[in-house]
Amino acid sequence: MARKTSEENQRRLKAIAILIRNTTWKCGKVERLVVNYLRSHLHRYGMPRTQVGEMLKHLRLHGKQKSEFFDALKRLEKRRIIRLENVG
Repeated sequence: MARKTSEENQRRLKAIAILIRNTTWKCGKVERLVVNYLRSHLHRYGMPRTQVGEMLKHLRLHGKQKSEFFDALKRLEKRRIIRLENVG
């Protein structure tokens, strides 16, 4: 069972996160980090999308924080704040 989640996380690392709604209402700390990163990416580069692996490197998350990051991505996708698109 743990192997499935690691494969899932590897797929998510290569995915692209797209900001759909610009809101952090009822979001946790890590969820706000993700939304704020995508918001700043939109402001700087004119597109609200980035690779998940790039975001993970920028936020410098390791260990337990990394698993919380993937959980936050799932919650944000479930709430339709972001969309994850698999590449290739």
